[in-house]
Amino acid sequence: MQFDVSWRPRKVQTLTTFHDLGLSHKIVSTLSAIGFETATPIQEQAIPLVLQGRDLVGLAQTGTGKTAAFGLPIIEMLMTNGDRPKPRSTRVLILAPTRELVNQIGDNLRSYVRKTPLKIIQVVGGASINKQQFQLERGADILVATPGRLLDLIEREAVTLRDITHLVLDEADQMLDLGFIHDLRKIARMVPKDRQTLLFSATMPKTIADLAGSFLTDPVKVEVAPPGKAADKVDQYVHFVNGQNHKTEMLKKILADNPDGRSIVFLRTKHGAEKLMKHLDVTGFSVASIHGNKSQGQRERALKGFRDGAFRTLIATDVAARGIDIPAVSHVFNYDLPEVPDAYIHRIGRTARAGRDGIAIAFCGPDEGRLLRDIERLMGIDIPVASGEAPANLNRPARPQRRGGGGAGGGNNRNHQGQGRGKHESEARSANGEGRPAQKQGHRKGNGGGRPGGPSNAAHGKPGGSPPANQQRNRRREA
Repeated sequence: MQFDVSWRPRKVQTLTTFHDLGLSHKIVSTLSAIGFETATPIQEQAIPLVLQGRDLVGLAQTGTGKTAAFGLPIIEMLMTNGDRPKPRSTRVLILAPTRELVNQIGDNLRSYVRKTPLKIIQVVGGASINKQQFQLERGADILVATPGRLLDLIEREAVTLRDITHLVLDEADQMLDLGFIHDLRKIARMVPKDRQTLLFSATMPKTIADLAGSFLTDPVKVEVAPPGKAADKVDQYVHFVNGQNHKTEMLKKILADNPDGRSIVFLRTKHGAEKLMKHLDVTGFSVASIHGNKSQGQRERALKGFRDGAFRTLIATDVAARGIDIPAVSHVFNYDLPEVPDAYIHRIGRTARAGRDGIAIAFCGPDEGRLLRDIERLMGIDIPVASGEAPANLNRPARPQRRGGGGAGGGNNRNHQGQGRGKHESEARSANGEGRPAQKQGHRKGNGGGRPGGPSNAAHGKPGGSPPANQQRNRRREA
């Protein structure tokens, strides 16, 4: 698909304030009250285009301010229009892949519409569909939904999509990874053709380009971070370990040595996440877990407790990789390396948020060498070794450095960057293979790297492409 890429940010006068981007004094005043003064790069590029009515493809990692990039101009246009939604209808539909992301988007939008009559409703699986049906009786200005629950409500005639003027697909790459393409096509046939469509994604594989071609009309493409670029201010390290027991003992030591930290630990499977959570709990750690086998209420309580500091450690599968926006996260642990390398970037994006620094620690077992190699190839870096010796057949091949030195990380070690559907849905399999066994790993040639720093530093965690179609079918529906 061809994109209009002729638009570029002004170089003579950089647009930094929300008022300069074309937003009204009322919205700017609300943003100032919640501490938003200047726009992020994706907001600076996207907001003027959305206000012009253009269809748009936005490429940016999580944590870059995408919700405001599409939410603020849409709110501006809704307020200017002045219409009210009809019963059981919505003017704006925002689709996202997981419960956590839907709730995060809804909460953020609600803070932007303070002191306005605009009504925002969120619908996800795992919550009472009867309650959601009642909420939609009077209609919504903005409906934020997971695809599966939305189709359930449409089947109940609880909501119609005939009046939609704006359609937003957020985290489109993850929606495709989770097997939503058929649901998205169903929804596309129900919305008016005369609409504005915005698609946001962290990556741009051919499947996303094809999706954009079928959903958008003459879209403009904006991009603020190249694919494979990790979050700013994240220091990354890898520990080579002997197996799962070694991972657990090392994790416990690092957590114990950082009692004031707040950590998220990512695993591949629901069973593994729950087992690790229970072990950490009985050994005295303040911990909670979040994965697809948890009810909506359990997931919300775990996130609230983690956000409020009642739990210092959150054990998670990739269902949470793009749905957690908690600035205080200091450490992200890749207890299991993900099978899809993009998932690694989304995981470590949970730290170093809101201008803070963060640490990302990966444990690489004997059978995970191929996964580490794929991650490093995607990011164009060698992740520094914190401890352990890489097996002789896992040497990283030499690669040319990108401009600026150090590949995506520059010259130091910093790398710049579900729900159930009732009768229709089963547990989503996350993009890194949650809920199924790891595949047999490949091999690397040569020998391993050294061990920078000393044991005391390492103990603190800081030393001196697309899956096959049959796997996608197994990951059906939102998490």
